[in-house]
Amino acid sequence: MLEQQLLNALTLGSVYALFALGFTLVFGVLAVINLSHGALFMVGSYAALAMVTKLQAPLWLALLGAMLVCGTLGLLIDVLVLKPLRLRNAPHLIPMIATIGVSIMLTTTAQGLFGAEAMRFPEGTLPAGEFIIGDVHVRALEIAIVAIAFVLMAVMFTILKRTQLGRALRAISESPKAAWLLGIPVEKLFHATSFVAAALGGVAGVLIALDFNAITPGMGQPMLHKGIAVIILGGMGDIRGALIGGLFLGFAEVISKAYLSSQMGDAVAFGLLFLILLVRPAGLFGRRLERKA
Repeated sequence: MLEQQLLNALTLGSVYALFALGFTLVFGVLAVINLSHGALFMVGSYAALAMVTKLQAPLWLALLGAMLVCGTLGLLIDVLVLKPLRLRNAPHLIPMIATIGVSIMLTTTAQGLFGAEAMRFPEGTLPAGEFIIGDVHVRALEIAIVAIAFVLMAVMFTILKRTQLGRALRAISESPKAAWLLGIPVEKLFHATSFVAAALGGVAGVLIALDFNAITPGMGQPMLHKGIAVIILGGMGDIRGALIGGLFLGFAEVISKAYLSSQMGDAVAFGLLFLILLVRPAGLFGRRLERKA
């Protein structure tokens, strides 16, 4: 039924958009494609699972804990990996290669700690309850996932567009050197951006793990591919594009699986993305950016 599939698509697309928002935030401010973002997504799901199973924490506290763990990891990646490369004016390809190494390290560490088999949240952890609206079955979990994703995206959008902090970040995205000359603490905001972006990735990991109730060490890699696709589709560094692109990819994937083939979801979604980029190579909201300093 179409209405049911649209609800499923909204749930999945909102998580894609949240993941891509953190991804595009790092690119927009630091001018780096952080290829460890998928691994941070995976770490968030394991962190929440560990808090629920080992510490008997409620789910809301596990979600906050996952944000803190992933945010701290993102900060460490920026301080220990990206900052030294910035100071050496390394070419753009070098941070990408370095973050691939970080991703492999995090993935293999998770596999060593938790094993390669899929793990699940204990019974009773997930929000129970279901509402029936017409012929559509709406799970309480789906409502929670969509609400959390959209609230976090709305908060980020408001901060970036309507606050002094947001104006400072936009200035850095245009020219870090000019922003520094204006007295903006560029390095501190680089660190803050890395923390927040990683925290958003961790939340997305928890939400997708709750939706599918399966956690594996390799779950971050497919999400990384989709995150890259979303930010290219929406326009590199544009947060509106992350939202629209994430929802588009979620809807395309779910609808194609429902009405074409369960094996064709990614093929159709990425095929449509390719066709859109033929018309708009810079993405839906993209524009050519040139750093002048």
